[in-house]
Amino acid sequence: MPMVMIVTRDVEARYRGFLGSAMLELAPGVYAHPRMSAGVRQRIWAVVMEWHSQLRRGSIVLAWADTAANGGLGLATLGEPAKDIVSHDAMLLVRRQL
Repeated sequence: MPMVMIVTRDVEARYRGFLGSAMLELAPGVYAHPRMSAGVRQRIWAVVMEWHSQLRRGSIVLAWADTAANGGLGLATLGEPAKDIVSHDAMLLVRRQL
């Protein structure tokens, strides 16, 4: 079960209550869980996606350990340009999709 982090920016208070009930709030808008299963992560993200599609405010980034992804980091975003992690000359870079 990998580490999961969610970062929110300019979102309604309902996200704080919901995410805080399942994860540790490290700083305002920054949530982490050291050993979250993929199923729980997917259910939490489904709720967050539904709320964001209705409310259309703020941005949310989900990051988790994923051995199949570039650099071992899975990434999902809402409310801002999508991002990819790419490997270039032994470095990991974040590329925005436009």
